[in-house]
Amino acid sequence: MTAEHHIPQADSRELTRRAFLRSAAVGGTVAIVPAHVLGRGTKAPSAKLNIAGVGLGVIGTKNLAACQSENIVALCDVDWQTSSVTFQQYPRARKYHDYRRMLDREKDIDAVVVATPDHTHAVITAAALRREKHVYTQMPLAHDVWETRQLTRLAKKSSAVTQMGNERYSATTIRSVCEWIWDGVIGPVHEVHCWTNRPQWPQGISRPSDTPPVPPQLDWDLWLGPAPARPYHPAYHPYGWRGWQDFGTGALGAMGCHVMDAAFWALKLSAAKTFEVEADSTARNAESYPRSAAVRYRFPARAGMPPVTVHWYDGGRQPPRPPEWPKTREFTGSNGTIFVGAYGKLVYGGVMAGTHPGQAGPWLLPESLMKSYQRPQRSLKRVKPAGGKWVEYERHEQEWIRACQGGPSTSSRFEIAGPLTEMALLGNVAVLSGKPVQWDVEALEVRNQPEFNRLLHRPYRSGWQL
Repeated sequence: MTAEHHIPQADSRELTRRAFLRSAAVGGTVAIVPAHVLGRGTKAPSAKLNIAGVGLGVIGTKNLAACQSENIVALCDVDWQTSSVTFQQYPRARKYHDYRRMLDREKDIDAVVVATPDHTHAVITAAALRREKHVYTQMPLAHDVWETRQLTRLAKKSSAVTQMGNERYSATTIRSVCEWIWDGVIGPVHEVHCWTNRPQWPQGISRPSDTPPVPPQLDWDLWLGPAPARPYHPAYHPYGWRGWQDFGTGALGAMGCHVMDAAFWALKLSAAKTFEVEADSTARNAESYPRSAAVRYRFPARAGMPPVTVHWYDGGRQPPRPPEWPKTREFTGSNGTIFVGAYGKLVYGGVMAGTHPGQAGPWLLPESLMKSYQRPQRSLKRVKPAGGKWVEYERHEQEWIRACQGGPSTSSRFEIAGPLTEMALLGNVAVLSGKPVQWDVEALEVRNQPEFNRLLHRPYRSGWQL
C-alpha cells in the first residue's frame, strides 16, 4: 500500500458526472443528473439519499443522527421495545423486523446503515450490496475472517459506495500520524503497542442455564440470524452479546479496527502477503472470549519498511511505560497507540488527552523531539468545510453520503476496511486456538495449523446464507 492508496481519486462515473454538469451549465439547463449518467446505485448531487437503518441501538441511532441531511425512509430492528425511541425520532419511516422484507419491499432505498450485533453484519451487508445499495457498516466489518473477505469481494464487484464505521479514518490526526511516520521523524518503526480498556462487558464466562421468557417485542429467531440456535437470555441481548463467541468478536473485534487503524495505514500492513499472530490470554472456554489477552502480530518487511511487531493489549493489560514518558504525567488512557522507532516514539490516541491543551495528537517522545520537529507538508487530503476552517473529525457518515452522491471515495471503503478487519479478527483465531498462527493472505488459510481454519468461518444455521 502506498500513501496515495488512501487519497480519494475520481473514478469514471465521477468524470462522467462532471462532464454532464459542464455541458448542462453551457446549455443553460438545470443540473439535475439522471441516474443512467451516474451509474447504477448512484444519486444525483441535487437529490437527497433515501436511507434505511438496520440495528437501532445506541451506535445505530448515532449513525442515523449523522445522516439527517438525507431522507430516513425505513427502520429495521428485531426488538421494537429497545428501538422505540429511534422510531419516534423518524415517525415517517416505515418500520420492519426483518431486513430482508424491508429490502424486498422498499424499492426506493438508496443506502443502508448496518449497526446490528457483529454476527449479522455480513448477511445484512451482503443483501444490500447485491441490490446495489450503498452501505455503511459498523466495525468490525463482519464476525469472522471468511465473511470479511466475501464482503470485500462483493463490494469490488458492486457500484455501491461502502464505508466501515471506524470514524478515526476520517480524522485529521490519523493523517498526521501517517505523514510524520513517512517523514521519518522517529526513524524506521520496528514495534507498535496498541491497547484498550475493553471489554466493558462480561467475558470468560459460561453459558447461562436458565431460560427466561422472550420479551414480547423481540423476535428472537431473527436476532439469532445465522448463529446457532439457543434459548433467549438477557446475557446476550441487548448488551452482553459482544463477549460471546457466537455473536460478538470480543475486545479485539470491538476496538481493534479503531485502535490499530493508524498502524495499519502508516506502516502499510496490508502490503504483507504473510504474517504471524500469537496470543497470551486468561483461561479460554468454548462460549465466551477470555477476560484479557495480549496478541502479537509479526509482519515481515513490506513496501520499503522493515519488519515490525504490533502488540495488542486488552482487559486491563497495558504496555510498559516508556522511559521517556514525562514523570509528572500519569500513564493512562482508555485506548492508545505507541509507535517505537529508531530515533524516538510517536504517541497517538487517548493516552495524552488533556495533558497538552490544543494538541489533539499525535505526540512525540522525548518531548524535546516534539518541540524541535518541523512538520512536513500535508500529503493526505483533509476535510475543509464551507466555513474554511480545518476540523479535527469529519463526520464519517457525511463522507460516505458525499461519496454516494458522486463525491470522492470514502476513506474506509471495504477494499481498505476488509484487510484491516481481517488483521484484527485473526487475533481472535490466535486467542481461541492458544497457538501461533501463520497466515497466508492470498490463500486465506492458516499455514501451520490447518485444523484452525475452522475458526475462520462458522457454519450458518439452516435457512441462512451469505
